[in-house]
Amino acid sequence: MSNQTASKPVVLLAEVLSPATIEALGPDFDVRDVDGTDREALFAALAEADAVLVRSATRIDAEALSHAPKLKVVARAGVGLDNVDIKAATTAGVMVVNAPTSNIVSAAELTVGHILSLARRIPAAHASLSAGAWKRSSFTGAELFEKTVGIVGLGRIGALVAARLNAFDMRVIAYDPYVTSARAQQLGVQLVTLDELVAEADFLTIHMPKTPETTGMIGAEQFAAMKPTAFVVNVARGGLIDEGDLHEALVAGEIAGAGLDVFTSEPPAEGGTARALLDLPNVVVTPHLGASTEEAQEKAGVSVARSVRLALGGDLVPDAVNVAGGVIDPYVRPGIALVEKLGQIFSALAQAPLTSLDVEVHGELNNYDVSVLRLAALKGVFTNIVSETVSYVNAPLLAEQRGVAVRLLQDEISEEYRNVITLRGALSDGSQLAVSGTLTGPKQIEKLVSINDHAIELPIEKHHVVMLYTDRPGIVAVYGQKFGEAGINIAGMQIARQAAGAQALSVLTLDSPVDDELLEDVSAAIDADLFRQIEITEV
Repeated sequence: MSNQTASKPVVLLAEVLSPATIEALGPDFDVRDVDGTDREALFAALAEADAVLVRSATRIDAEALSHAPKLKVVARAGVGLDNVDIKAATTAGVMVVNAPTSNIVSAAELTVGHILSLARRIPAAHASLSAGAWKRSSFTGAELFEKTVGIVGLGRIGALVAARLNAFDMRVIAYDPYVTSARAQQLGVQLVTLDELVAEADFLTIHMPKTPETTGMIGAEQFAAMKPTAFVVNVARGGLIDEGDLHEALVAGEIAGAGLDVFTSEPPAEGGTARALLDLPNVVVTPHLGASTEEAQEKAGVSVARSVRLALGGDLVPDAVNVAGGVIDPYVRPGIALVEKLGQIFSALAQAPLTSLDVEVHGELNNYDVSVLRLAALKGVFTNIVSETVSYVNAPLLAEQRGVAVRLLQDEISEEYRNVITLRGALSDGSQLAVSGTLTGPKQIEKLVSINDHAIELPIEKHHVVMLYTDRPGIVAVYGQKFGEAGINIAGMQIARQAAGAQALSVLTLDSPVDDELLEDVSAAIDADLFRQIEITEV
């Protein structure tokens, strides 16, 4: 090895990637190959690696990272990050990047493929003819023309599906509580409630992120309300449709069929509910092929190669999922995670779609470049409400697609804290919402300090409940008793009001999440004007 080569940063390819990926890396790196599934070989190769590129077969976990003292970036040539331990990478100071938009066209097209396969019974007809039968009358299908398709989740993939099915002259309806009617109108889509959607849809396709709230969101209640001629499709995340309830609905004839590309357990295990679905004649299945096109794989490889070049060059890396790369002042960097969490809190509290957002930075931070905080705010706002992975590059695009105007406002005035960051937004129902946070003390503790001008000071933790109600005696005893009886421990709380007998705000820190039934019970008991559970996704 020449001295020239030895001086170049080492980029390790742990899986086979396209020639375009290598070309996108350029001549500035010492590019090496290793079989990422051979753990010993991987560990040895990681010893000198500055960056490693993987797909889905190579596990980059804490053990692998312990063998990589020089590693600066892990790049996943795809959307999912199940094989990368993001928390361990962050602890090790290693950036993680992926290609969040690489597969959106492929996933949308596969969705349409499943819908057509169900409507025209293509897989069953193929199997019959391949077996030597000619049974045309057994495979009478249905046209898509003038049928109703219901899209649950109108993010980037859902919007692409809508555009393609509009071309079939279908009626396209959608449920997405975070999309404005103006945005839906641009897409040629009618916004409806989830109940309306399941009742009216001839085809239901789901494109939501998988969160505690969306897991199993299409289940027995929804199937019972659907037309017996309706079909459901899931090319998004396994578990969004309750597989047990789906099996029962298909067997009972409550719905006509299903198209599935994703499952709760992959591959479906013998004896499991998912495996039982594979045996039904009215189910079309594929083995998680949403991103499995040559074009998507090439886009993913080229995208992460560019991110690696940025990361190793010390520039801002828009697709970083755990840290914002680039030259960011150490004084600003702790605020990134705070602002992302404020964004998540904002979205959880919003009762209507966001139309505009101001990111206000008050205090000493204004002596620095804080433009990354605008990106962090958008990333936080969209993290738990869209199906795709949200990053610093696609968050502004998500805002633009939804018609959300975003401003970064700065001033040096901060009366109570050294710095305060406020996310202030206008919602489509005419209301406004503001949440503020700060970092305090030598340990830079992330704190929530205001919600809609109600002053509080509470460390931001994983589980919170926010309640707004008319101030009166006994309220704390009511919700305290109900949480206690359910075995939910209140680890901390703050109560704020602007006048006796006016609205009071309670923010609780809980040790564990609360199920929907208990939330509804407590909300009704205190006659809450606002009652929200907030679960912070780790950033």
